[in-house]
Amino acid sequence: MQKEKILNFEVDSLNIQDCVDEIYSCICNGNSKYWLACINPHSYAEACKDLCFQKALQSSNWLIPDGAGIVLASKFFKGSIKSRITGNDIFDGLNKKFEETEGVDVFFLGSSESTLQQIEKRIKQDFSNIRVVGTYSPPFMDKFNEVELDLMRKAINKAKPQILWVGMSAPKQEKWIMDNIDYLDIKFAAAIGAVFDFYAGNIKRSNLIFQKSGLEWLPRLIQEPRRLWKRTFISAPKFLLDILKAKLQEMLT
Repeated sequence: MQKEKILNFEVDSLNIQDCVDEIYSCICNGNSKYWLACINPHSYAEACKDLCFQKALQSSNWLIPDGAGIVLASKFFKGSIKSRITGNDIFDGLNKKFEETEGVDVFFLGSSESTLQQIEKRIKQDFSNIRVVGTYSPPFMDKFNEVELDLMRKAINKAKPQILWVGMSAPKQEKWIMDNIDYLDIKFAAAIGAVFDFYAGNIKRSNLIFQKSGLEWLPRLIQEPRRLWKRTFISAPKFLLDILKAKLQEMLT
């Protein structure tokens, strides 16, 4: 796994296809459980305030650069991260990879029942070899009790998926995977948050022009200002300031 250190996080520096191929190989041939998380300026800023979230991001097998700010930081330090890799890139890439080969059993954990139904319906339309063996919509709460956690684990293990897609929003989804992966009979889990809503059609993804230019956040901010303003006006400046501090320290040592 090719990694590059961005502040205190080891971020994957592979391109999208190589990252998908590496995950595919681990699912098919690996003897361990693996999981993936995404990092962007907002998740970095939140992790600075939440040590459990920080630990979760640092313990993931793949921490992908899901943010233009991470790519710019790499360029600033003359690193090797060339482009963003989003949760959607991994979701779409693995689905296509398994569709072309032997297929795969998947489980979706998170979001609402209606969203999960839309996802399952679309998967059947888009991928004949991707088998949705289970879905679970957990109650909306900050922290799950042991009864609810046990129900989730049992549902997943009964279905025996190879891939577990988790969409509970950050940092809940990353913490959940870190705390529960040892109890699950799976090969790979991924915290992909908004991908559930994108794929179900609840939220329209930004135009490809915005995605490629690193401005995907702008149309989303306009769509959901109350939920996303903090990412733009608080988290992004903090990330930039910490990058500048790290660069200054590098120059002085």
